[in-house]
Amino acid sequence: MKIPDETEETPLNHTTHLLQALLDATPRAHHFKSKWSSIAAKLTSLSSHLSSLSSPNTPTPTNPLSLDLLRSLSLTLSSALSLLTPCLSPSPLPSGKLKTQNDVDSISARLDRHLNDLHVLLKSGVLHDDAVSVSPSSKRDSTRAEARNLITRLQIGTVESKNSAMDSLLTLLQEDDKNVLIAVAQGVVPVLVRLLDCSSSFEVKEKTVNAISRVSAVDSSKHVLIAEGLVLLNNLLRVVESGSGVAREKACIALKALTHSRENARAIGSRGGISSLLAICEAGTPSSQAAAARVLRDLSLFEEVKENFIEENALRILLTLLASGTSLAQENAIGCLCNLVKDDFQLKLLVAREGGIDSLKSYWDSVSNVKSLEVAVELVRHLATLNPICEILVSNGFLNRVVSVLSCGVLGVRISAAKAVYELGFNTKTRKELGELGCIAPLVRMMEGKVGEERESAVKALSNLMGFAGNRSVFRKEERGIVVAVQLLDPLTRNLDRKYPVSLLASLVHSKKCRKQMIAAGACGFLQKLVEMDVEGAKKLLESLGKGKIWGVFARP
Repeated sequence: MKIPDETEETPLNHTTHLLQALLDATPRAHHFKSKWSSIAAKLTSLSSHLSSLSSPNTPTPTNPLSLDLLRSLSLTLSSALSLLTPCLSPSPLPSGKLKTQNDVDSISARLDRHLNDLHVLLKSGVLHDDAVSVSPSSKRDSTRAEARNLITRLQIGTVESKNSAMDSLLTLLQEDDKNVLIAVAQGVVPVLVRLLDCSSSFEVKEKTVNAISRVSAVDSSKHVLIAEGLVLLNNLLRVVESGSGVAREKACIALKALTHSRENARAIGSRGGISSLLAICEAGTPSSQAAAARVLRDLSLFEEVKENFIEENALRILLTLLASGTSLAQENAIGCLCNLVKDDFQLKLLVAREGGIDSLKSYWDSVSNVKSLEVAVELVRHLATLNPICEILVSNGFLNRVVSVLSCGVLGVRISAAKAVYELGFNTKTRKELGELGCIAPLVRMMEGKVGEERESAVKALSNLMGFAGNRSVFRKEERGIVVAVQLLDPLTRNLDRKYPVSLLASLVHSKKCRKQMIAAGACGFLQKLVEMDVEGAKKLLESLGKGKIWGVFARP
């Protein structure tokens, strides 16, 4: 049986002639008739698709992907013809029955891949991109076409060609976030997830993780990753467990996009993910430690996986990271500790006993960006809820540290600091010290903040500090202190527990001057409404202000 000569015709014609020669010969197969019949069905499907590679304007395909596919298919068809020839004769097979059967199965599998590649190529739209000229001035259209081309190359061809396409895709994605959005819109994420799940190449998998982590860095693309569900999650966890240092870091970055749902948190915990992440925190590269700690920080928000942290001795590892990690790793370790110890008496004691307060102090004093202090202030707040630990914090100079950030420009840090002041003022002595350190004035300013949480944290802290008489004197000297506190009584003020401004004002009501200021600011009207709402302390404060009015009527001239 003569095999057509490729030099005599175009790649498409050559492939078509090879295919037709096989279709003509397969019915005459004497050996493995059923297998050759199955191959003939695949050849028929290929034949019906090949014509779509050309068009009236371009009868000879010029797209590099089309030409690569035709070359690869031609090699397979030539091999198939060479293999079919001895199968046409009833004579014994020269290579033996078992060897020939394996070769026929291999040809069948290769044809399956070609069919899939051809289907992907025709569906991708890259052939249309060749037919339609793209304006040189339209960079977005050019990027869209390039992304489609690369996404197609990732789905067809050899491991080597996919690896090369992945390099080009990474270059495209790294240019800017707009390119990421374009690639995502063209469907790159499902293709990357399939590569991560199915590719046999370690190198391709590691580059795929890198590409997924880049997509996860663009907020508006994260929902596409989340939609991939457990398939993506499980593959990322495998990389976290056994990938290279760089791949582990990239997997952690990508994993962070998936940790905000309770279901995913449970899945990570049940699949040993927390153990693998802690292992990175213990022995990974500095940057991978920070990335792993960030994922753990998010996971620790969920009560469902807290037991996994306890079982894996997480506190010891996190405290070690706090003592010796990079600044970012330390920040994430502190954030994770905050979530774990928040409502746990024993874990708070463990943090204090294992040197956590000294490490926290060192971190605080080394940070140059005040935003990075937010988690540190939060941890101080949580630890200070236990009086014995609060005393240690006070003796280590944390009163001054907390007061120093009450006036900073970062809202979250201010709020956390005000909440910490409330906890640190657990007795008269510390209330006195906090007042002497100058925390009254910034807290009064915070009561005028635009955010409800800032106002409430400030008035709550002040209501506690008024337990020391000297602080009441300082507050009375604040020009707008009383007026602002009265305004917080207004039932229309949202997101604020009225019992705190009531408590604050009640501590000052014994001063005639303060009573006059409260009444002038409209406290009685607000308090009447709060009494109807059954707010704690409102009735008593209203009565105190009423008595002041009566005594004013009978005052001596």
